[in-house]
This record gives sequence, C-alpha cells and structure tokens, in this order.
Amino acid sequence: MNVNQFPDRIIEIDHEEYLYFGGTAYLGLPTNKEFQELVIKNIRKWGTTYGSSRSANINLTAYESGETFLATHIKSESAVTVSSGMLAGKLVIDILNKSTDRFFHFSDIHTAIKTNSLPLFINEKINPRLLDSQPERITILTDGVPSFQTRAVDLSMLAAIPNHKEITLLIDESHSFGILGRDGCGIYSQIDLPIKKKIMISSLGKAFGLNGGVIASDASFINQIKEQDTFVSAAGMNPAFVQTLADASVLYKNQHQKLIENLNYIDQKLIKNDTIKFDKTYPLIYLENDNLIEILKENKIIIANFKYQKNANNLNRIVITANHLHEDLDKLVNILNNSNFK
Repeated sequence: MNVNQFPDRIIEIDHEEYLYFGGTAYLGLPTNKEFQELVIKNIRKWGTTYGSSRSANINLTAYESGETFLATHIKSESAVTVSSGMLAGKLVIDILNKSTDRFFHFSDIHTAIKTNSLPLFINEKINPRLLDSQPERITILTDGVPSFQTRAVDLSMLAAIPNHKEITLLIDESHSFGILGRDGCGIYSQIDLPIKKKIMISSLGKAFGLNGGVIASDASFINQIKEQDTFVSAAGMNPAFVQTLADASVLYKNQHQKLIENLNYIDQKLIKNDTIKFDKTYPLIYLENDNLIEILKENKIIIANFKYQKNANNLNRIVITANHLHEDLDKLVNILNNSNFK
C-alpha cells in the first residue's frame, strides 16, 4: 500500500481514510506540532546535517546537551549518540568481540546485536555451557522486549550463572526505551544482577521520533566507543536532532503519560482472549488470528502485518500511540470484542 503522507492515527489509501494502528511512533512525535517546531528551530541553528567526524577539532555543544539528557533519562553513567540504532549495535559488538570468550543469546534478537552466539536456553532450560566449571568472559545478548512479547525480558535466570563466569549484558531497547520504566526511561536502570557490565543500545527513530541511535553504559565503555575507528570515521547523528532530544524532555514525559492513559483505557474495555496478547504497560497487541486482519480492514482499520525476518511467521500487531483518541480505541476494541476468535 502506497501512501503520500506520514501515517499518524489516520492513513489515506486510494482516497479513503482508515484508522492506522501500525508503525513505531509510540509517542506520536513525528506529527506533533510542538515537537516539529523544536526540530525546525534546531535545524535553523544547527543545519540539516553535519558531515564531520565527532573527533574533529570543532565540537558542537548540541551533542553534549543531547547526550547528557539521554544519560540522565536512562540513568546510566554515560551515553553517546550515533547515526542509527543498527550502527549502535554493530559498534558495541565490535568491541565485545575483542573481550568476550563466548556469546549467548535470547531467542529472536534484533539483527543489530547478532553475532556468533549460542542459545541461552536449550529445551527451555538454561544452557549447560553456562553452568560448567570453566572460567570465562561471556556476553548475554537480548532485546528489551522480545519479538511477539508484551513484557520486558525476564533476566532473573542470570543470577543462576556461577560467579566464575564474568557476565556482560547487552540489551537492545529499541522497543522499550521511551515506553517502559518511569517516564519511559527503559529497563536499563532496573537491572540489578551480579554482572560485571551492562550496556544498552537503542534506536531513537521509534518512541523518540528522531533518526539516530544511542549507546549507554559506564563512562569507560563509552570512551572505548568514541575511540573506535568506525566511530571516529563516521559522521555523527544530526546535531539538530541531538539538541532536540534535550529540548523535548518535558514533551517526552507528557506524551508518555498520554500513551499510558491510552493503554489503561484499552485495558478497561478489552475482553481478554487467548488469541490476543496484550499488557497494559506495552503499546502492542499481537493477534494470532490472520482472519482478523481482513475484518479490521473491512472496518477501515489498518494494522502492522508483515514478515519481520525471512522465513518467520507473519507479524500481526496493533500499535497504540499517544495520538490515538478514545473514539479510535473504542472502534478498535469493539471489533476485537465482537469478533469470533475460534
């Protein structure tokens, strides 16, 4: 389906209007007028792009402003921005490859943090390789919220790994940063486990509405990132966007509150059903019934429906944003409640 403007809560297809419950603009920022004005103001000050290395002799204060905001919001010791969430993941993996004896992964991790790794679980039990007597440096790879799930990943099993395994945790929060945690701070700060190091990466092009990525960890690790050849050689995130991160701090909080209110509204009205996966803390509703896609479309509602990875099952998900009105949610929930899921 081709569209000629950004799909917010309304999408126009073949000159017909539909309600839109797709995309990843969880906080509804790309079409938010106040947010757009902040971006425009910063483009006028900082230009449309800045193609120089972050290690050049000219340092733009926009980066310090935005990265200070991110570190404070995430509650990490330090943070650095890059041009995409994908690059953030690749930069971190490049460093960890030099200091990790063995990687282990939760299922269905994003491509940004994939490397040669072993499964964390085998037959629903922790991989025996993690419990053996060999001392080694291991890195655990996970998404903040795994695909097809609506709750943060359960990391409690990491406490069962013996302490002669030196654990680094790398977590991709592209779909939890801006959503979960207080004011959308993500789950990084809530992780309190016997591990040596934790590292968070995230796209900023989803909840935060700006093309770019962030890496957050202790100051020593972030300094390693800044010294990497790939980081030094690459242009940074658009400085106008990085400054906007700092300038929009109150707006992020307000939009997050609107999103939470929308999710609570749905929770009060939606009849729970085994074929619908929904949690009131998370803005995705997963549908197991493919027939429901057409039922929704017949009622002028479009949701996300695609293959996220090659050879995977179709991803049928309803995306709730801060911009949806109660009347939008009423129409959606009424269809879900009245449909035959069996």
